[in-house]
Amino acid sequence: MAFIDSSKAGKGVELLIPFGKREFTHVIHDIDGTHSLIRDWPPVMSLSMHYAMTSGLEDGFDSKENVEKLIERVGKEELPETDRTCVEFGGYSALTQLEYGIRRGFQNGSYNKKLQSFMTKEVLDTNAKILDMMRNGVEIFDDIEEPAEIKAYIKEVGPLLFKLYEDILNGACRDKNTEDARINPEKWRVPGSVEFMEYLKSLGCINYFVTGAVVYEEGGMLEEVEACGFKVGPGELIESMRGSTWDKKMPKDDWIKAIIKEEGLDPKRVLIVGDGRTEIKVGVEMGSVTISRLPKKELMQRKIQTDLGTNIIVTDYKVDGFLDMFTRE
Repeated sequence: MAFIDSSKAGKGVELLIPFGKREFTHVIHDIDGTHSLIRDWPPVMSLSMHYAMTSGLEDGFDSKENVEKLIERVGKEELPETDRTCVEFGGYSALTQLEYGIRRGFQNGSYNKKLQSFMTKEVLDTNAKILDMMRNGVEIFDDIEEPAEIKAYIKEVGPLLFKLYEDILNGACRDKNTEDARINPEKWRVPGSVEFMEYLKSLGCINYFVTGAVVYEEGGMLEEVEACGFKVGPGELIESMRGSTWDKKMPKDDWIKAIIKEEGLDPKRVLIVGDGRTEIKVGVEMGSVTISRLPKKELMQRKIQTDLGTNIIVTDYKVDGFLDMFTRE
């Protein structure tokens, strides 16, 4: 049996809420920022949300020409609202973050002309309520009444905006970083990441990956994690990887709950490792031990996850006394 013991945490571990000695059987990990550094997604998402807020998203907004123009803009502008929102929404589904941009456009009067006749005060009041729900951690609000035309528009435009975001990401960093990771995988991993997961597996634990990115059989996120040196599949270092689709919002907390239900797990015997509010929040709510991987400079994320009640913060998995907490008996 594998155990984690907070009393054995070394000086490199920021132990916020001790939990004693806890048996665990499975570990569910976020990917981006938690283990892989390939996707420098925040500036791309910030710009994509800003574009959704301000462009009106008229027909052809996702053209190749616009993608190329947006790639050139990544990281070159100050975008205070969306830069902040990316941090606050860390861990959300990409579709949720992009929908925020669409809905902020509604409030700003920046939206496709075909929606003009539906933007009544009542609709905008409901839209403002949904934006507040998003800011408070809610990603699914299908039960909120809105005109069918508004819901249909978001359902149609959201996936197009998601693909636009991915195309910008590919051009800005993902493709070249993945190519380099095939040669220098350690450069694109959080220090100690593979060693930590291999140690967990040696203790008899099963690792899972969850992500807000799209997961498909070849390319995309699978290509990235394998370039970083993480093998995915039954019996491999990572048993399976769960993520989004282009058109269906599947928040990470739902994936985490689905894994626990499918495998018949006791949440108190599951570790949750991540850098976003979604995975840490659901872990705390389920009574799991939560480990937040956050650099020292991420002050807002550190405050958010401390307020959520995370157990541990580490800058990486090589810090003094981290692996000392894990034993097999």
